[in-house]
Amino acid sequence: MPVYLNPKNSIIIDTTSAYSAYFVMQALPDFNPYLRQFVRTVPDWPAPGVQFRDITPLLQNSKVFRIMMDAFVHRYMDGDLRPDKVAGLDARGFILGAALAYTLNVGFIPLRKKGKLPFTTVEETYELEYAVATIELHTDAVTPGEKVLLIDDLIATGGTMMAGKSLLQRQGAVVLEGAAIIDLPDLGGSRKLTQAGLPLFTLMQFAGH
Repeated sequence: MPVYLNPKNSIIIDTTSAYSAYFVMQALPDFNPYLRQFVRTVPDWPAPGVQFRDITPLLQNSKVFRIMMDAFVHRYMDGDLRPDKVAGLDARGFILGAALAYTLNVGFIPLRKKGKLPFTTVEETYELEYAVATIELHTDAVTPGEKVLLIDDLIATGGTMMAGKSLLQRQGAVVLEGAAIIDLPDLGGSRKLTQAGLPLFTLMQFAGH
């Protein structure tokens, strides 16, 4: 058996098995509490009153990173949700999106902040709480009718993901779903995105800001 619990209830994975993540999810059907403990909350950063959800502990532990990524892989590996390409939002969405696209054997598209892409681009400007921001997409990144999964690390107010959805659809892509590790539902982003017709898949939620 490639997955079991040791006496301290930590997960041991035989990473030589191609089906390690499948057995992880069978052994731990509610695996989100396990992943949740690796999200570090940093108070009052980057501003007073903000509880910043830091995902770097999820990435720096190889076992945890594998379990997290395999949760996405098994959702999108086949069926109607299998994408032709994965689009990652600048910047942490690049980490997740590239790893997921590589595993699914599909292409990866970076949606970047304005001025970072070298070729011809299209852009979408969106509002932040006290400012505006712009993301760009290469004009040859997708072709009409391609199915694209949009991914980021976290959904807060939803502005970046909404802009990414709009950019991809303007180029003729079919945006299958928006995916993220964390949803902050109290900030209203996930509600806004679903009301705009974008299905969402997240691994966990945190209350508050």
